[in-house]
Formats: sequence, structure tokens, C-alpha cells
Amino acid sequence: MNFPSIVFFVLATVLVLSALRVITARNPVHAALFLVLAFASAAGLWLLLHAEFLAITLILVYVGAVMVLFLFVIMMLDINVDRLREGFWNILPIALPVAVLLLGIMGATLMGPYFGLEMRPPPPEVAEGYSNTRAIGMVLYTEYLYPFELAAVILLVAIIAAIALTLRARKNTRSIDPAVQVAATREGRVRLVSMPSEKKGVSAPAPEPEPPQQAPQQPK
Repeated sequence: MNFPSIVFFVLATVLVLSALRVITARNPVHAALFLVLAFASAAGLWLLLHAEFLAITLILVYVGAVMVLFLFVIMMLDINVDRLREGFWNILPIALPVAVLLLGIMGATLMGPYFGLEMRPPPPEVAEGYSNTRAIGMVLYTEYLYPFELAAVILLVAIIAAIALTLRARKNTRSIDPAVQVAATREGRVRLVSMPSEKKGVSAPAPEPEPPQQAPQQPK
């Protein structure tokens, strides 16, 4: 077994264990931190596959942006962990067969060449000066252009739905009209009021007399 294989099995083990801790940790903050570890392990696997662009994107987008947002939301909200655990074991009869199926697919993919079950041809040799970023862009915007646009439309609909659910009227909460906020002007927000410094007919109080100062005594 060579060194890349050892690194692969170590990162894969860390990835699987951290993914299990994401769904079994009782503290939501700990679960989010284990998810960060899972993303980092997945980025290491991408590096082993010579997909540096995907690894860097995974670290920057998910670990650097999405997980930071998740941690802020988890720490700002008062999450009732016991209520979240309700009904966890009720979905086990459905989740267990799905998990076994996914493990079987991953096992067949990884161990297929050892048992003569090659599921796909080996990747071609990479020429010198090959850029996987350029190759991803060419494939994404030529062969998979329509699925890419469809995914973008679905994400746009999800964003609009999230905004619509957030802006719904609730009791005992203040709501903001976005149209009014956008149409706000400086004249409508700020009003200059001219106020006199003193009221008419009322004289300013006379200053209190200062106590007499004693002359300093000269030394004899």
C-alpha cells in the first residue's frame, strides 16, 4: 500500500466518523464543528484526486462562509435540543435501509476493481499543463449547461420562498415593508427643527458668586 492510499483511508475514516458525529452529537455547536471537519476531510480527498479547484472552493464556500453562518445562527437562537430529538427513532426504519444502500454503493465503487467489478473505465493520463479548472468550466457550460441553469432556477425559487416565509405577518413581532424602506428619502427620514436657545420672557439664571480666594502666604 503506497502513501496516497494510506492518506485516502485516513481521510475517509475521519470523514465517515465526523459525519456520524454530526447526526449523533447532542450539542448543535459540536455538530456544526464536526461538519466543518467533514468538509475539510472531503477537501483533502479532492486534493488526492488532483481536483485542487474543487477542494479550494469547498473550503472557501462551505467552511469559510456557510458554516460560519450556521454557527452564528445556532449560537444566536435558543434551540431546544430535547425537542429536536423528538421522533428521531421513528424514522429509523426508513433511514437504515437508505444508509445500507448508500454504503453498498460506495463499497462497490471502492472495492469493485479488486473483485473484477470495474464500474467505469480508468481516467486517462493527464498531459503536462492540464488545468482541471478549465476542464470543469468547459464541461459545465457545454455538456451540462441546461442542468446547471435548471439548478440555478431551483436555487432562485428557494431563495424567493425563504424570503416570502420570513416576511410573513406574525403576532407580537414588528414587520418591515420593503417597498417603504426602498422608497425612503433623506427628506422623509431627517427633519431639521429650529429651536431657540432660551425661552422668551425667562431670563437666564444669574451665575453664583465665586468664593473669595485667599492670598498665598509668603514664607517667613
